[in-house]
Amino acid sequence: MNPQGERWTTDQVLALAPDEASRKAGGRLAAPGPWSETGADGGAVWGQCKGSGKKPYQAVVDIKGPAFKCSCPSRKFPCKHALGLLLLWAGEERTVAAGEPPQWADEWLAGRRERAERSAGAPSGGGAPSRAPADPEAARRRAERRMQRIGAGATELEQRLEDLLHSGLASADRADGRGSWDETAARMVDAQAPGLAARVRELGSVVASGPDWPARLLEECALLHLLDQGFLGIERLPAPLAATVRSRVGLTTEAADLLTGPDAATVRDRWLVLAQQDSEDGKLTTRRIFLRGERTGRMALHLSFGAANHPLDLALPPGLVLDADLAYYPGARPLRAALGERHAPAAPGPVPPGCGVDAALAAYGDALRDDPWLDSWPVVLADVTPVPGRDGAGWQLADADGESALPLDPRCLGRTGLWQLAAISGGAPITVFGECGHRGFLPLTAWDPTPVSL
Repeated sequence: MNPQGERWTTDQVLALAPDEASRKAGGRLAAPGPWSETGADGGAVWGQCKGSGKKPYQAVVDIKGPAFKCSCPSRKFPCKHALGLLLLWAGEERTVAAGEPPQWADEWLAGRRERAERSAGAPSGGGAPSRAPADPEAARRRAERRMQRIGAGATELEQRLEDLLHSGLASADRADGRGSWDETAARMVDAQAPGLAARVRELGSVVASGPDWPARLLEECALLHLLDQGFLGIERLPAPLAATVRSRVGLTTEAADLLTGPDAATVRDRWLVLAQQDSEDGKLTTRRIFLRGERTGRMALHLSFGAANHPLDLALPPGLVLDADLAYYPGARPLRAALGERHAPAAPGPVPPGCGVDAALAAYGDALRDDPWLDSWPVVLADVTPVPGRDGAGWQLADADGESALPLDPRCLGRTGLWQLAAISGGAPITVFGECGHRGFLPLTAWDPTPVSL
């Protein structure tokens, strides 16, 4: 047995890089020259990297997280030294020898273990953080007040939509139109309905945004009206659909309640990491990790949030398999899930099984039937080939028989990921994971045969 545990591939390491510059800088450090006192055990890799100063930088990586620590001043996470160390470890087996961590690395690793044990919701660890007992009556009153505020906000928004339809959609294209939508969104924030606020902002972005914008504005207004009416009549909805409506307006469920509450229900499986994607809005970093159960075949989405330029606790590069418990958030078509207990360290996994274009469209249609506000659904496409569309109209993913094709989402056109996808394929069928939605298919990961983030 390898005392250092399962080694990652180079692509799995590079998938953790925060940007292209970090990938290149980490690659330049993926050689023994600048490193000293490197080592690894079953759950960590460490080493000292020579820098511009007299004292080398000390870098350590907790593979089980993964989590990173480096003494350099970089605000990127992971920094180039952590990436270089992992790339060195992922290379030839003898480059980073097995051993015991030095004191500086062991102290940090021990601190992580202690924090995990303190925050574990179960004796075996890995569960939801424990919380102080709450006053049930006070919590009930707060929940009632918030429901009333959201109800008032939904009623006000219905009046805004009705005024718009009476005056005509063309009136939305006034000089002060954008400011009016921003003001309405702010009112929804005041009503404690961030989900409604986000959809109102989307309405403002549709106005005068290109050909046929009135038709698209009408579609979005109809979906927003449906959500308003769903919330205002939520007591008459089936429980799964009511849960979907609550989440769409911005009411959330605590992860601790999902994992350890009285109605907790977890699903244990070997979860293959399909993609990890980060996005920033200037103040907040959102990380989306897509998973697929090896036994259940279920898709799952893990969301985590953090301040911009600050590390997020969970990082899982595509291609790893995680033996763990997941608890799905309630809804008519559950997808988002909270991560519970891990039963083994993450290890490299196989290429996921996939489906054809017709099955992918059917999966999105089934999900849309349960959740009308769904933009897309995650699917793995097998044996598809990226090809230019007819008359130069975008790109498509075509089935092996050429009878069915799925247009690529316009958001990926012009991105380097599109050309990566074409280069990986080389005109031959490949396996691709992404999101299938009304805009088309947005590719996130391709296998060649190891995963490559797009």
